[in-house]
This record gives sequence, C-alpha cells and structure tokens, in this order.
Amino acid sequence: MNIKKIDAFQIYDSRGFPTVEVEVTLDNGVTGYGLVPSGASTGQFEALELRDGDKNRFRGKSVFKAIDNIRKEIAPSLIGFPVTDMKSIDMKLIELDGTNNKSRLGANATLGVSMACARAAANFRGVSLFEYLGKGQGHLLPLNEIQILGGGAHANWAIDIQDFLIIAVGAKSYQETLEMTFNIYHAAGEIMRSRGKSVGLADEGGWWPDFSSNEEPFEVLLEAIRMAGYEAGKDIAISLDIAASDLFDGRVYHLKKDGVSYTPKEFCELMISWCNKYPIISIEDPFADTDYESWRAFTEQVGGRVQVIGDDLFTTNIDRIKNGIENRLANAVLIKLNQIGTVSETISAIEMTQSAGWLPVVSARSGETEDAFIAHLAVATNAGQLKVGSFSRSERMVKWNEVLRIERILGNRANFIGGELYRRILTD
Repeated sequence: MNIKKIDAFQIYDSRGFPTVEVEVTLDNGVTGYGLVPSGASTGQFEALELRDGDKNRFRGKSVFKAIDNIRKEIAPSLIGFPVTDMKSIDMKLIELDGTNNKSRLGANATLGVSMACARAAANFRGVSLFEYLGKGQGHLLPLNEIQILGGGAHANWAIDIQDFLIIAVGAKSYQETLEMTFNIYHAAGEIMRSRGKSVGLADEGGWWPDFSSNEEPFEVLLEAIRMAGYEAGKDIAISLDIAASDLFDGRVYHLKKDGVSYTPKEFCELMISWCNKYPIISIEDPFADTDYESWRAFTEQVGGRVQVIGDDLFTTNIDRIKNGIENRLANAVLIKLNQIGTVSETISAIEMTQSAGWLPVVSARSGETEDAFIAHLAVATNAGQLKVGSFSRSERMVKWNEVLRIERILGNRANFIGGELYRRILTD
C-alpha cells in the first residue's frame, strides 16, 4: 500500500512549546500520525531541531519552516512510496536532507514523517505498532526508570543534578514496578511538603526541590523508600542523570549549589564516592560529552556494578556509539528518537548497542507529547528499559499506560525479567 498524502501541523508539547505533528494517508484511506518531542538539555552532537527564530512569533520557537519542508519537499518525494518499506522511506529522508545532522530539513521534520509512516504501516497491516516495528519478535516488557526529583535545566537549576530516579529492581512484574513507584513518588512528596522543600513539579513531572546541597536529595529519596515499605538496594535502586555537559566549562565541573568546582579527576572521584555511598545501580552522563578520559576511568572503576549510560556522549548516533564501544567509555546507551531523526536509525542504534552486549535505555524528552511511540519501540526491540520522566502528568503516564495495554495484547507471550536485566552487563 502506497503513500497518497503527507501533511504537517504545528501543535504544542508538554512545556507549551510548538512542535510538529505529521499525518500520513495511504491509497486506501488508512492514516498514521507522528508527534515529535523536544529536549531542553540537548547534546551538541544531536540532530538539529529546526525552529524559525522569528522573535515576533512564539518567541522564535515556531516550527513553520519544518512544516513547509514537509509539505513542499518531503511529501512530493515520498508520494507513491510503499509505506511498509520503512528503511527506504528513512533513507530517502536522509538523502533529501543531505547533511550529517538533519540541519537542512530539520530532524523534527524527518522524524515526524518517519514516525507517521511507521504507524500508518502498522495500521495498514492491522497490527499494533510494537508488532510492526519488531516484526513480531518484541515481547520483553521494560524495567522502568522513573524520576522522583528533578533538577538542572528541567527545574531552573534548583539543584545541579538533573534527575534523581528510582528503578524497582525487586519487582516481579511490570505492573509491580508502577505500584512501587506510586508509593515512593507520593511518599517523597509528603516528605518534601513536610520539610517545606517542594516548590512544584519539574519539566518531567518529578518534584521540584528546594534543597541546600546536591546530596540532600539522596536523604529524601532513601527516606521515601523506607516510608513506602521497601529496602533500598534490594527492592529499589537509585538512578542518576548528572547531565554533566551542562556543568563543564571545558576545564572544570561546577556544582553551583554546593559552591564547589572540580577538575575532571576530582569529579570522577566524586561520582565514584556517590556510587560507593548510595545504592546506585545506574548513572547517566556523569561527565561531559568530550571528557573521554573520565568516562573511561569511571567505567573501568564501577562498570561491573553500575550501569553507565551515555546520552550526550552518544546522541543515538551509530558512529558515536561505535566509538564508545571500541574505547569502553560506558556500558549502556540512552536512545532518543529525535536525537537522530528517523525510526530506522534509532532501531539500528539499539541493535548496535545490544550486539556489543550493552544495554539500551529507550527515553522520552523533557518536552513530550501524548504520543506513546517510545513505549512500542521499547517492547518492539526488547530493549528492556524505558525512561519517560516521573509518575505524574499525562504526557508521561500515557507511556506507562501504553505498556500495560501492550502487556494485555501480548498475553502469555509477555516477558518481564526486572532487575535480572542488569546481570547481562554487571558482574560484581
């Protein structure tokens, strides 16, 4: 079945910023849509999100150029393409753009079209999106990584560390991960309110803190775990997203909340000390995306017991992931659709990560939409992990809820291995 029409529209993400929606219509009238997310803490090596820059309209954030590129250039080139040939569609998008970072047409333009075509193809075949993307081989329900406290660029720098998250490593089912998270999330809220430490919700739905130091959140998190009736390190592990590229000036790392600056070696020692002191099982972007020496040293020290995730380091880019694997810079890769700009390239990044024995973590962005595409992507590729944000706000909950629906569709084919997932890379 061939593509008959492609159209695009400006809609709004969870921060109220403009973003792109694409609708694809096939010859038989079947349609598919794609809603494009947007990041706040973005890596310098990401594919380019094209915005208009006109300060008189939406403070420069409008996406009418990307929409024009879809309507006037991409659509005419893809009309008549067989919608189920996903790789050819995505290769055509890459060819049309002609740059190494989607900067001419915009990654928000190419991704919207790629997502919409994939969903239209699934609808045409009468199967769920995860079944289409995974060719019927996806069955692993993800272990959730869920933010409890937000900081960094997602909470106006209330603290320097971007995310304090939990992972329900002791859960026996996907549904239990949500119940455990619910209990801890609300316990943390009660603690924050009782201490006068909460000023609202961060971009991804976690509590917006008012802490005096970057270590104070650990105390609240551990207390919330205890209050909810769980054991830290056994039932619940801590995960961090440092977003260290935002803290590095090319010479030292600055933790402004603590009033301290660290050389790369000192910052590496600080990260190791946190991993020794607290029940941390996963840490994302502990160093800047150019500080290879610290990445290598840190992974060598703690990579046998901690998942070391590269986000800004890899930006879902196959060449950067390959370099990381060859130089043993990490042992896991954060996967974000809009960092690379097509569905096919995203799946290839996941496959390369898995072929190296590393773990992929499918992730949302801080500026999200009501599209649950990544829930399907995580299951389709047997990625095993999903990071969406917190346990509030509908643009987050729609992803967790979609996995529940996928679980029902899979029935007895569904598989969940929980914390056993980490045995694939963690040896200590």
